[in-house]
Amino acid sequence: MMSGLMLVFLFIAIGFMIEVESEKKQMEDVAKSYRDDKVNLNEAIYEEFENDLEKWEATVTKDNRIVFHSPKVLFEINQSKIKDEFKTVLEEFFPRFLSIITAKEFKDEIVEILIEGHTSDEWGKSSSKEEIYLKNMELSQKRAFKVLSYCYSLESKRVINNRDWIEKTFRANGMAFAKLEDREKARRVEFVVRLKSEEKLYKILK
Repeated sequence: MMSGLMLVFLFIAIGFMIEVESEKKQMEDVAKSYRDDKVNLNEAIYEEFENDLEKWEATVTKDNRIVFHSPKVLFEINQSKIKDEFKTVLEEFFPRFLSIITAKEFKDEIVEILIEGHTSDEWGKSSSKEEIYLKNMELSQKRAFKVLSYCYSLESKRVINNRDWIEKTFRANGMAFAKLEDREKARRVEFVVRLKSEEKLYKILK
């Protein structure tokens, strides 16, 4: 009887080891897919915009964020109306950005694209922490929406042909000062690409 129980435990242990090995392989495959997708997309974005980044006062990060830094170009202080200078930048940037993310090798791998508005942690003479937070959150949401609205309304043929996909994929998020690291770079707009393989990786890790 004892040997029979040992045999049962052995089969259970073997089954558990097979399951663990299968999950490990699945995680490795998803991680590799995410790394490859992220790197390939990053290279495509950087190659397209590397000659424009300096004049736009923008950067492309390794996690596929396109960050527009200059508060002098983007908006007036405490305002959400897009400046003419930034409209010109968006007219140059967005159709080209759209051509990359709707390319065959990337389009089906993208789960969503966030347009994030970021602000400082200040607000005029306001002294209340709560008031500063709420006003900046409202402002950042309005700015993100204005940018998305302007990009969506461009009369570029590429934009018009992809409006259905834009509606399903793009989101406007107000971040206020949630990711504040440097006040000089606080007032900014970011385009953030989120990949399906990234979502799968998070689910496995959970």
